[in-house]
Amino acid sequence: MSVPDEPRPAEVLPPLLSEFFDYFTAVRGRSPLTVREYRYDLVLFFRFLLRRRGLADRSAPLEEIGVGAVDLDLLRSVTLNDLYAYMTWLGVERKGSPAMRARKVASLKAFFRYLKTRRQLVDTDPTQELESPRQVRRLPRHLDLSESRQLLQASAPADGTDESSGARRRESIRNYCILTLFLNCGLRLSELCSIDLAQLREETLTVLGKGAKERTLYLNGACQEALRDWLEVRPAYVGRSRESKALFLGRGGHRLQPKTVQGIVKRLLREAGLDPARYSTHKLRHTAATLMYKYGKVDIRALQRILGHASIATTEI
Repeated sequence: MSVPDEPRPAEVLPPLLSEFFDYFTAVRGRSPLTVREYRYDLVLFFRFLLRRRGLADRSAPLEEIGVGAVDLDLLRSVTLNDLYAYMTWLGVERKGSPAMRARKVASLKAFFRYLKTRRQLVDTDPTQELESPRQVRRLPRHLDLSESRQLLQASAPADGTDESSGARRRESIRNYCILTLFLNCGLRLSELCSIDLAQLREETLTVLGKGAKERTLYLNGACQEALRDWLEVRPAYVGRSRESKALFLGRGGHRLQPKTVQGIVKRLLREAGLDPARYSTHKLRHTAATLMYKYGKVDIRALQRILGHASIATTEI
């Protein structure tokens, strides 16, 4: 079942949009996930615009409106009023939250900025005066120290002797290592899934964060021990897979994907007696940051470098 309004794999995109994504990936170094989100946002806007201008059947389901015919003339005709109408439609018809609408604004601004400043294809940028919806700033949710210990203790590997229990033990060793890195290093989900063996040293781990920015993390004793245990049993996962360079592998020897890791963490939270609806992999990142600051005597600037934040304001929150 496809996600509503998400571009289908075979859908024809306007050439300018494809070129923008090439630029966004190759020059700006944006991740595949970010590109996918921007693609979703911009295709949704094009579908709305085509319907608004009477260039698409108003009775047709939105997800069936093709956007391949969107050209430069149509893009040059976009006005601030069109954008306001789109924001209103998102809020009223789509029940979009301020955070969702803010991301749509960011996608539009990036695309039209590219058309005006990088390609000089439009004389004016209609998004220049478009304001992002005001969002309520909430403090990040995180586990406290006792809950973090509870989670690790509940997921600690159990002994196993026969083949089936041995397989479960290897899986629990891997999952325990994943939790240990999340709670001690403050990794993003995408960073953890993209780790290759070559990025590991005895006491350090190099990760590639947002904007293709590389940073080095120093591994404490708990991380080093968890990694040694995992690397000892990891060969059983490699098999004939070509993805054997990945640190964390699943069945069949394939690199663990973000959705799989999210599912693992949700299950481990549930088994530890914690509410999986309240916590996620990103909440473990918040947990690591908070515990480092409260108990590790890590100052805010050092914490900013560890987490890979571009702005100190993000770290302070």
